[in-house]
Amino acid sequence: MNNTSCPRVSFDFTGRFLPPVFILVFIIGLVANGWGLKSLLQNWRKLNIINVFVLNLGLADILYLLTLPFLVAYYLNKSTWIFGDVFCKMTRFCFNLNLYGSIGFLTCISVYRYLAIVHPVRVMGRLTVTYSVAISVMVWLTVAVQSLPDMFYTKTYRNKPGKCYDTTHKLYVEDYLKYSLGWTLTGFCIPLLITLGCYGHVIVVFCCKNPTHIELKRRSLKLLFILILLFSVCYIPYHVFKNLNLWSRVLDKQKICMKWSNGVYIAHQISRGLVCLNSALNPLVYLHVNEEIPAQLRQLLQRARQMFNCLFLYNSDSEPAAQTADQVQQELSF
Repeated sequence: MNNTSCPRVSFDFTGRFLPPVFILVFIIGLVANGWGLKSLLQNWRKLNIINVFVLNLGLADILYLLTLPFLVAYYLNKSTWIFGDVFCKMTRFCFNLNLYGSIGFLTCISVYRYLAIVHPVRVMGRLTVTYSVAISVMVWLTVAVQSLPDMFYTKTYRNKPGKCYDTTHKLYVEDYLKYSLGWTLTGFCIPLLITLGCYGHVIVVFCCKNPTHIELKRRSLKLLFILILLFSVCYIPYHVFKNLNLWSRVLDKQKICMKWSNGVYIAHQISRGLVCLNSALNPLVYLHVNEEIPAQLRQLLQRARQMFNCLFLYNSDSEPAAQTADQVQQELSF
């Protein structure tokens, strides 16, 4: 739709919305991932196949979380980037490594669950820790190769000093849209279809064969729920609105104004906040695959409850003494 007056895009929404989300994700994600990685590394000799993927998932989260303070400073400073072009690209590169690395390792966990449940005899003795380490290296290399072209797009621009684009400048937005669509297909859609296929077959097996392993069924369904949560909340909205926003920018460059451009921009910024939540939600996988972590969590909550009860009892016992002291002071004042 051609219009002489295009709707104003609320660019200031980003500076109001993203910093609180980044701060919250940084605190929760750093504590949760740090604790989960510590629990895994304490028993690194007992690492099994699936824990290797979870370990790499946590490393991808930590890598991204360490860049969040710089992004918070950027958006709080009215979108003025003061850390240089190279570090801007490295920050965006770490985000992509975290995003597509997380999707890759979650897909690996899904495939492993599928093979262990549907084809246990065929894979018996073939799936080893060494094999999972080799797959993890392949995932890192694949994600790095997919993310590398993004580094060659302009992230800062001389005519707009201080900017650090999460995509690129409008001069190159047409090419970036094509790259983004291909990246979405290979880095998101294909892993999503693999994950859905694996768990769809697992559910069919559970329904048809009615296995006696109730605990295995419960754990598999729990992991399926976690993956549905991650994909539906974090990954799907981000990829949909990222590409829609790029398309809106292409139309705007061609002087074609769309009424929905501002709504798509705001939705894209919200999806950016949601996608970074994966670094705070991924630790849910720790609770699923490592049986010791839930026990440690219950023990920690029990200790916290005991400390709270002791503090409450101490305050209750000290109140009469404080009241007596007040009464004595009042009597002496007379």
